[in-house]
Amino acid sequence: MSSYLLLSILLGYFVVLMGIARLTRGKEDNQTFFIANRSAPWYLVAFGMIGASLSGVTFISVPGWVEASGFSYFQMVLGYIVGYFVIGTVLLPLYYKYKLTSIYTYLSTRFGVKTYKTGASFFVLSRIVGASFRLYLVANVLQWVIFDQMGVPFWVTVIATICLIWLYTNKSGIKTIIWTDVLQTLFMLIALALSVYYITYSLEIDNLFGWLGQQDNAQIFYFDDYKSPYFFWKQFVSGALIAIVMTGLDQDMMQKNLACRSLRDAQKNMFWFTVVLILVNYVFLTLGALLTAFALANGIDAPGDKLFPIIATQSQLGLGLSVVFLLGLIAAAYSSADSALTSLTTSISIDLLEIEKRLQADQQEHIRKRVHLMVSLALIIVILTFNYLISDKSVIAKLFEFAGYTYGPLLGLYALGVLTRVQLRDRWVPWVAVSSTIIGYGVSQWTLQVYDFDFGFFILALNGALCFMGLLLIRTKQTIPN
Repeated sequence: MSSYLLLSILLGYFVVLMGIARLTRGKEDNQTFFIANRSAPWYLVAFGMIGASLSGVTFISVPGWVEASGFSYFQMVLGYIVGYFVIGTVLLPLYYKYKLTSIYTYLSTRFGVKTYKTGASFFVLSRIVGASFRLYLVANVLQWVIFDQMGVPFWVTVIATICLIWLYTNKSGIKTIIWTDVLQTLFMLIALALSVYYITYSLEIDNLFGWLGQQDNAQIFYFDDYKSPYFFWKQFVSGALIAIVMTGLDQDMMQKNLACRSLRDAQKNMFWFTVVLILVNYVFLTLGALLTAFALANGIDAPGDKLFPIIATQSQLGLGLSVVFLLGLIAAAYSSADSALTSLTTSISIDLLEIEKRLQADQQEHIRKRVHLMVSLALIIVILTFNYLISDKSVIAKLFEFAGYTYGPLLGLYALGVLTRVQLRDRWVPWVAVSSTIIGYGVSQWTLQVYDFDFGFFILALNGALCFMGLLLIRTKQTIPN
């Protein structure tokens, strides 16, 4: 397939995004950029959040996991239901009660300035590493599919990609992203459905559900080995906690909920988002089973993350699947990246620089634009660091995994704030947060080596518990009133 044709599709896609950005351009002030003046329709937010939640990692990696781990990932997806219920009934009412723009402002009200800065800093660190890794993964695929054939170096691909995202988000921020997310989610779901259709037709499967029931790699539940990372209760509890921290305690995801007109609308958004997300994840796993069977039937050696890209672009399935794959990949990747860029700009501007407290309205807008540009440059630097300075790909994967550790302190802080009435010695909170992350990593490595016990995603629960207990050690004798 011609790389120039694929490049034309890519550029055409961005032209459409720029058109949406122009149509949705508002007053271009901070309230529009940060929370869309709290006027976003809940159903648009709910639909758009699907694409932002899944990202390019899900689009590429989840189908590739099926060969090695079956449908075990779906155990964690089921845990999301519990997590999203907590978000809708506990966290969203809290955020709307205080009329927050940045959700970390709650930590300042509840505990103090040092705690507030600590929570925001952990989010910024985690989101920069996480967003960079997601874009790095997708940029590698685009480089391999399109730009290597054209002689374009990787650094040019990365810079051009981030610049295009900056262009359509720098004016109206979250207001634009809510609408671009709708388009990107639509493209992603169409790509997913058509990919399932293409592979099912090629394998001549008449009854897909019946066929799945006969596949050894379609097993969902694993109860036999508690040491395994696929053990049901590890996955289920981890899924609930991951949903709470990576959606409910994540400025990126909550910023869209806070753009809804009311708490009730935000809760409706969370309910329907949960239903659709569960179904979409199951279809991704189904696609993984189909791709694995297709690779075996056609002698294709494409393990893990290479499975979907190679079959989509280098098999005999034709131009249609290649185009569908490219559009779906771009949509999944950039619906995550553009919202990450906006949420990082919001958190740094409001939480770390405190522009709303220190500056006049016109100065606030100026600083916000500079922060937006600086965050874009930071993403470029981190992605290029992954590619040129860290040659061991397993180290890069560990960096992404370690980014998940940074949500542990956020889980501990919010759990203490919501579940107890204790007050803290504010100045010691940063030390506890950092220490709990380091101790959690050490404990996970020790149990793996000594007892062959793999925490897997359950590491989030360990880090959250360590932070919670550490915070109790620095509590004061005072408590907040009832």
